[in-house]
Amino acid sequence: MAVGKEIKKKIGSVQNTQKITSAMQMVAASKMRRTQDRMQQGKPYSERIRGVISHLANSNPEYKHIYMQEREIKRVGYIVVATDRGLCGGLNVNLFRKVIKELGDWDGQGKEVELGLIGSKAAPFFRSVGGNIRAVMNDVGETPAIADLIGGIKVMLDAYENGEIDRLYLATNEFENTMTQTPTVRQLLPLDHEDDASYQHRWDYIYEPDARQLIEGLVLRYVEAQVYQAVIENGACEQAAKMVAMKNATENAAKLIDELQLIYNNARQAAITQEIAEIVSGAAAV
Repeated sequence: MAVGKEIKKKIGSVQNTQKITSAMQMVAASKMRRTQDRMQQGKPYSERIRGVISHLANSNPEYKHIYMQEREIKRVGYIVVATDRGLCGGLNVNLFRKVIKELGDWDGQGKEVELGLIGSKAAPFFRSVGGNIRAVMNDVGETPAIADLIGGIKVMLDAYENGEIDRLYLATNEFENTMTQTPTVRQLLPLDHEDDASYQHRWDYIYEPDARQLIEGLVLRYVEAQVYQAVIENGACEQAAKMVAMKNATENAAKLIDELQLIYNNARQAAITQEIAEIVSGAAAV
């Protein structure tokens, strides 16, 4: 019964795969809780500094930093936050599609785009589509440090300060819940105010000791904080997407095992029936 042996071998192979995907699902669930905790710890600072920047964008400070000045758009920059590993469903693909669509829109307006990429999955994709890559940050790990990101961020900020790009965006996945991660693109530079009504009135701060010194430090910390928070949040998205993907893979493996088992039973029944028929035929002949 050669067919039955082949089916049994396939069932064993799928069962081994099922054990692996089930283990990966549990690992992703454990990591997701830790990454969610890290994301929640960083949110208050990220949101607070974004609020300060929104007030600054609506105010008339004594010193207007270059990051606060609108200018004619000739070239555009994107910092794209992806994952270092795969097996996380459509998380990266959905983000890349959104970025590619925006790149196409800018190309249609005759604008060039520079890319700063975070995550090992980003560079191969954008190289394959002919993206103009200025900076690459790989292997940021599950517990990224701001020091690991500063180099790539500085490359994009230097390009902005030197007039090589006139607008800078941040593209990442936002964590909605375990089942939903939303690809999002938002403007980093020039500093843009939030749509919240509380930021619409114009007012200013009292600067001590010096407006220039404080604003220069603040806007740099703001950009670094937004990118760092995006990396942490994308890590939570990765583990959630991976957990869901591995859960689906485990369930699909179980369905495939059931189908293969049914085929095996049918093949075995057919083989037994054939053997009985042969025995009866032989007995009749005698």
